[in-house]
Amino acid sequence: MTGFGAEQGKKQDDEVGNAAAGGLQVVGAYDVAGAADVLVAFKADDVAAKLSAGDDTLWGPDAQPESSKRLGWLDLASESRALVEPLAKLREELVAEGLDHIVLAGMGGSSLAPEVITETVGKSLVTLDTTDAGQVRAALAENLDRTILVVSSKSGGTVETDSHRRAYVKAFVDAGLSEADANKRLVVVTDPGSPLEKSAKEAGVRAVFLANPNVGGRYSALTAFGLVPSALAGIDISELLDQAEAVRGSLADPDGPAVALGVALGAAYKAGRDKIVIASDGTGLVGLGDWAEQLLAESTGKEGKGILPVAVESPTAAGTTGDDVLAVTVGGSLHVGEAAGAGRDVAVNGPLGAQFLVWEFATALAGRVIGINPFDQPDVEAAKQATRDLLANPASAQSDTEPVFTDGPVQVFGPAELLAGASTVDDAIGKVLGALGDHGYVAVQAYLDRHADKKLASVRDPLSKRSGHAVTFGWGPRFLHSTGQFHKGGTPVGVFLQITGVVADDLEIPNQPFSFGTLQKSQAAGDGSVLEGRGRPVFRFHLTDRSAGIDRILKAVESTG
Repeated sequence: MTGFGAEQGKKQDDEVGNAAAGGLQVVGAYDVAGAADVLVAFKADDVAAKLSAGDDTLWGPDAQPESSKRLGWLDLASESRALVEPLAKLREELVAEGLDHIVLAGMGGSSLAPEVITETVGKSLVTLDTTDAGQVRAALAENLDRTILVVSSKSGGTVETDSHRRAYVKAFVDAGLSEADANKRLVVVTDPGSPLEKSAKEAGVRAVFLANPNVGGRYSALTAFGLVPSALAGIDISELLDQAEAVRGSLADPDGPAVALGVALGAAYKAGRDKIVIASDGTGLVGLGDWAEQLLAESTGKEGKGILPVAVESPTAAGTTGDDVLAVTVGGSLHVGEAAGAGRDVAVNGPLGAQFLVWEFATALAGRVIGINPFDQPDVEAAKQATRDLLANPASAQSDTEPVFTDGPVQVFGPAELLAGASTVDDAIGKVLGALGDHGYVAVQAYLDRHADKKLASVRDPLSKRSGHAVTFGWGPRFLHSTGQFHKGGTPVGVFLQITGVVADDLEIPNQPFSFGTLQKSQAAGDGSVLEGRGRPVFRFHLTDRSAGIDRILKAVESTG
């Protein structure tokens, strides 16, 4: 078996299951209540064939101006073949020069797919999608003499990615390179005509790759955004494209696996099961749930509707059951019937390239059922604007407010009326959970270092277990470019717990009037203010000692309180 699970696919099509084609199989989709009705409606309107052919009318006239320029992902399996040879040549050239340490500066859809691709195969790629000064500083200190920085941004104006570029160019120059040679350590991926394309070419960067502009960021796994950093890290991207190509022809089949998954998502939503819990079955696909999370949340979470995806640790993790939950496992090498486990309603088994395309198709179908445009993100800009406003007036950011109370290394902020009577972190956790409605969820948003502070991520499972509700965990600011859309525009039942921390050693951003620490603080404050403005309860735990504060939170969450 290869790293992408291709061998499994050779067996699946001949085995018993709900829907299989091209090496990928969806099991259990038609057992979801209401699935038959959704499938009948799809067949009556010939939806699968229309979407496969790029019909931009499927989501209504209001969505058509956007959908008409966002369906390029359907044909990437063939279109992206043009990248294989030049990327292989560039990789060979870089390795010959001793430049084999690949760092990706990108956010949201520009970084999540390459992270899944490389982690699944076990290739090294440093994904830099943070504004945490400590995490950026650690990346800069690692193998700088062997580093190539891939700067990945559709618009070319992403503040985090631009900040990373500035920091790396300065580091290269400080290490003795001329500015011209420093820019030769950069590879750029962007849309045609973006400001980044122009500035990169003027600066003389090593290479510029232009992605298909008719593909939104979250659908861009098989564009240059997903493939350039993966190939430079040593991935055979032609195998991914082969896997996607194998399933492409089945998209128009109303009984195919992509439609089956779309039917399951749509039927679950209509039945009130609007939380889609995604877990790896442990058979080879690493982190696919995180990628699917941003695809589903940003595509469907708007107009007060949507599917909340919850990436969990395993099929038996807390939160995989409930009357508002559809539990889905994803896998790369188990045969049919071997992926069954607690908390699984639907299984999507097959190689990674096929998984990307099938999940994208299914998400677009689910958008039709929900009644939204799956290609826009109307609420993402609000948090960005709030951040810009705070950067222009940093004195108004979080540090100027007083905590409701302090418990050791944790300062607790939030609505005074909701925290009334609380004096410990244990009390505050109880208040957070007490703000939940019957079908609510908790979103834990950690504006910290996702490597040095990674133990905080273990808070999700016990918090879900204790609350009996869905709990999501996201590292800030990366979730702002994906699930942040759902938080503001989706079903308004979320309760938000921000975790921020002291910045012990800040890092300046060259030629900017703000540092990474100020940027991180402003992003958290900006997002919190937008959520509060939309009536969402927002609590914040600020850690004056990160390690001790995390331990304090974990202890409180795991108590029976």
